[in-house]
Amino acid sequence: MSRVVTLHEFIMDRQADFPYASGELSRLLSDIAIAAKMVSMDVRRAGLMENILGAEGNTNVQGEEQQKLDVIADKQFINMFRAGGEVCGIASEENDDFMAFESEFSRKGKYVVLFDPLDGSSNIDVNVSIGTIFSVFRRKSEIGSPATLEDMMQSGEEQIAAGYVLYGSSTMLVYTTGKGVNGFTLDPMIGEFCLSHPDMKMPENGRIYAMNEGNINICEGGIKEYIENYCQKTLPGAERPYSGRYIGSLVADFHRNLIKGGIYIYPDTTTDPEGKLRLLYECNPLAFIAEQAGGLATTGRERVLSIQPERLHQRIPFFIGSKQMVEEAMSFLK
Repeated sequence: MSRVVTLHEFIMDRQADFPYASGELSRLLSDIAIAAKMVSMDVRRAGLMENILGAEGNTNVQGEEQQKLDVIADKQFINMFRAGGEVCGIASEENDDFMAFESEFSRKGKYVVLFDPLDGSSNIDVNVSIGTIFSVFRRKSEIGSPATLEDMMQSGEEQIAAGYVLYGSSTMLVYTTGKGVNGFTLDPMIGEFCLSHPDMKMPENGRIYAMNEGNINICEGGIKEYIENYCQKTLPGAERPYSGRYIGSLVADFHRNLIKGGIYIYPDTTTDPEGKLRLLYECNPLAFIAEQAGGLATTGRERVLSIQPERLHQRIPFFIGSKQMVEEAMSFLK
């Protein structure tokens, strides 16, 4: 029986890959893992606690109704980042503006973190997989000063780490620091994330497409043609058409396609002409992971990681998944 490698051991072993970090990035990744364990515990107990399930009664900056677990997860991660000392500021999908940590201790932090504390939260009450998505950047502002908007508004190419936590049949943490993708499963017996999916590679092709087809008639014609005439019909030499699998939690749909191969599509529509998913909190980190695993992530017309953000809560169309499938989908667009 091979020895179990914990996330902490794995991070320490890889610390030499980042000599400039002096251990801060390793501690930050460890802090993220601790916060993820706390959120995982809350998710597991959600059906038993009335103060966790249901709507909070507020809406976030996107006009979406916040769930109680959204707020709990957001606070959990923010408190961990503030206490850790490696992060000088954060931006979250659940908050209108970025947050610069005010203590002298935090101002010395070298990093900023942008994150979606609970992706797919509309699925909480029906016990469907949800997740956390995070993105780490080195700050642009001077160390010792407050974090600035410029620190948050960096292109995806400048990420030094990104990942997600999936709260599903098991809790998994998947991350990259630009040197491949590795997945860790939380062992509830010992309370540790253990390496379960080393050096993850996304298949170049697959048979799964994920899209909310309720929007098919408000997409541009090329998307409809791709779905109806390519995905849903038997391809030359194939025994069956593609399979449609849409969970409605981006993390869960992406994780399945990362392992099995597939494409996830959330295009612009007539009702959401800029797209629906957030560049900084969802698309950039997953695009970084996809590319590191051999996949592609585009808006349908340009590489996601090359986009220079213009707004904190900027939305974009999103095509992500197996390389050949994304290229095929793009060929149908004008």
